[in-house]
Amino acid sequence: MAALGLLILRLVVGLTLAAHGSQKLFGVWGGPGMTGWTQTVQKLRIRPAQPWAWVAALSEFGGGLLLALGLLSPLGSLAIVGAMVVAIVTVHLSRGFWTGKGGYEFNLSLIAAAVALALTGPGPYSLDGALGIRLPEPLTLLVGTVALIAGVAVTLGTRSPQPKTGPKPQTT
Repeated sequence: MAALGLLILRLVVGLTLAAHGSQKLFGVWGGPGMTGWTQTVQKLRIRPAQPWAWVAALSEFGGGLLLALGLLSPLGSLAIVGAMVVAIVTVHLSRGFWTGKGGYEFNLSLIAAAVALALTGPGPYSLDGALGIRLPEPLTLLVGTVALIAGVAVTLGTRSPQPKTGPKPQTT
């Protein structure tokens, strides 16, 4: 039963993220496509916008597909976690916890599921299981986590400063 549970979790989370990424990459399902997504990344003050837009979209799409297929675990999970952490920090954190107010509730749930799958592995009903692929444990997860932290830090570190808003200085 645990194998079936892992399969269901991988498929739902992975395909949800792949679909979300395909909105950005291909403009399907009401998504912005890469032109619109690059403009959004620019509004989030991440520089240079175009390469970071591609990184984000491919992390969601590719990470989602890897997770859903159970291929090269835990790489898909790491890609998803990176994309969701950046989304939380740049968009959702300031809006609070609840998704109904634009908060990070859903993103946090996706991170938890991706981390759980990274720790448990994809299970036997996966391409890794079928093909006998086993990336070195725990080395892959440790190195991947360090790369994830570095990637998120670099991404967030490229943001241009927040424009100053507030009362205009009074002139005399």
